[in-house]
Amino acid sequence: MLGLFLPSSRLHLTVVSEQMSINGLLFRCELQNEGRARCAQWFALTRVGGQMKESIMATPSKRTFLPAAGRDSFLPLYDLMTGLMGADQARRGLLDQAQIRPDHRVLDIGCGTGSLLIQLKRLYPETDVVGLDPDPKALARARRKAARAAVSIHLDQGFGDELPYPETSFDRVLSSLMFHHIPTDEKGKTLRAIRRVLKPGGEFHMLDFEGPENGAHGLLSRLLHSNQRLKDNSENRVLRFMAEAGFAEPKKVGHREMFFGHIAYYRAIA
Repeated sequence: MLGLFLPSSRLHLTVVSEQMSINGLLFRCELQNEGRARCAQWFALTRVGGQMKESIMATPSKRTFLPAAGRDSFLPLYDLMTGLMGADQARRGLLDQAQIRPDHRVLDIGCGTGSLLIQLKRLYPETDVVGLDPDPKALARARRKAARAAVSIHLDQGFGDELPYPETSFDRVLSSLMFHHIPTDEKGKTLRAIRRVLKPGGEFHMLDFEGPENGAHGLLSRLLHSNQRLKDNSENRVLRFMAEAGFAEPKKVGHREMFFGHIAYYRAIA
């Protein structure tokens, strides 16, 4: 539920989300008439049976997915929230790690609203980039953002374990804050599909939240890592998933502490 409050004495718009969930946290966002924005965490977490209440959306194929912002109605605020929390810098680290060249073809799996793709095209305008996501509303927002940024990207609707591309189609596959959204029983299938579409010697580069065994600290991290969806994100489990999918040399290559928790960077070779 969104509440809009417009005090007549000040042109001050406050958008309060009862369940604005950024990977298991709630936030209050205040947008002011000067164009500034500030964001504060709202600690009154709404839980159902001890877990965060999330909205599961269905595609025309009847498969379900977890929207990027936790609820479909909060998608318009997602870019603002993740930007304020440092996601652009985290994504830039992923792009630097991937060592993309102009002649590469790159797939962003779980591309959401297209932020990583647009950032990539601005850095490497000659690179052919493709984004895939199950959420049609996120893809529509990605198309509008790409048009405003005057960059050319190709966007497809679909799921990571059913990639609609021929074998050996890409030099790089990227994943940004997506892996924890995948149910446990679909993670291996998704990684096998990624390896299938990579060229021999192609690379998979991923950033995602660290699991609870990786020593995250602070209240925000403890709240975040209580989310059941992060139980598979320990370093050992991620590397095991990659190895079982047939990747060579899977490894954790870095980590970063952000406002909402710790994230890890991974690399594996097809």
